[in-house]
Amino acid sequence: MPDAAAVRAAVASAHREEWAAVVAATVRVTRDLDLAEDCAQDAFAAAVQHWPREGVPHRPGAWLTTVARRRALDALRRGAVGARTLPLLAVEEKRAPDPADVVAGGLDDDRLRLILTCCHPALDRSAQVALTLRLVCGLSTAEVARAFLVQESAMAARLTRAKKKIAQARIPFRAPAPEELDERLDGALAVVHLVVTTGHTAFSGEALHREDLLETGTRLARLLHDLVPRDPRVSGLLALVLLTDARRTARLSPAGEAVLLAQQDRGRWDQGMIAEGAALVERSLRAGITRYGIQAAIAATHAAAPSWEETDWPEILALYDELLARWPSPVVALNRAVALSYRDGPAAGLAALEALRSDPIAEIYPYLAAAEADMLRRLGRRDEAAQACASAIALTRNEVEKAQLQAQLRELTGQG
Repeated sequence: MPDAAAVRAAVASAHREEWAAVVAATVRVTRDLDLAEDCAQDAFAAAVQHWPREGVPHRPGAWLTTVARRRALDALRRGAVGARTLPLLAVEEKRAPDPADVVAGGLDDDRLRLILTCCHPALDRSAQVALTLRLVCGLSTAEVARAFLVQESAMAARLTRAKKKIAQARIPFRAPAPEELDERLDGALAVVHLVVTTGHTAFSGEALHREDLLETGTRLARLLHDLVPRDPRVSGLLALVLLTDARRTARLSPAGEAVLLAQQDRGRWDQGMIAEGAALVERSLRAGITRYGIQAAIAATHAAAPSWEETDWPEILALYDELLARWPSPVVALNRAVALSYRDGPAAGLAALEALRSDPIAEIYPYLAAAEADMLRRLGRRDEAAQACASAIALTRNEVEKAQLQAQLRELTGQG
């Protein structure tokens, strides 16, 4: 009898590594994204039932793909989805891949087709990215909603509309022609960025990181860079991924507690990743100013500082000013306010936060309240800081981050 813990780990690993391949292969049978996703989920449920008795198969992805495709064929034969699958996703007329081929290493053709189908210009950008995160990366609807800073119900409706539009517009499930690639590249880059962001700090659970998403995002960023190495958007994104992930091991103490950037041991940062990322930043900015290039330049400035106290805050603030002018968003405005608080003082930072308090982000994004708490603490307004810290705790679902905020709250209230 296989070890139960080992089987659970194998199912979780297969979900991380094979989800996209299973969904993509099943789409060829169903020509319906909803049904393909349902059948993929059924296959993983079957693995939970069968693998403890039969053992983990030598090629888990092939097993899962076979089960999902059989479930799809059964559903189609029963005619249970006849009305729902009209019109259907247009699929190239070619031999469907054998399951044993589908799960080969790397980003196979079907997964690439699925990514680029989701990033078709007929869909708006937010729908492109959300759908790809759900179908290709296997993020839950709640995780996708968190990445977009919207309510889960709103994201569920957005995903449903995107799937229907793909079917109704008969968007083809195929790799685009070379001249079509550029118009889909921005969507693919946005997907990779959100995958890495979600992996950097898990939406919920007991782990600070999701290493599977960090590895997936890095692999996709490198793949895109191999495809279009001279595009400044791509080199900027890869630089950002590397410079951000270089700090991964320093973000946790030996006891598993979150360590803020100001307290991190910079000797634990991955210098090889920093050097590669810094070179890519220079290459990206020489080729053109892009959103990811500016973000990578901010990360590179942090990486170049020997200590927190020696951080070049004027440079970082100037970069955030440029980013906010070109690509405004509440998150950029928040990060700019934090940088301003370290250049000009916490009172200036608080004033900059004022405009965000009426933004919907304030209701769901814990980092706004956490930043406010830090600035109030630095001003000596401990009672107000404690209230803001409590608000951040209420919005935080990652247990490692929550524990770190709770420690701050105890310190502010004299209970530490």
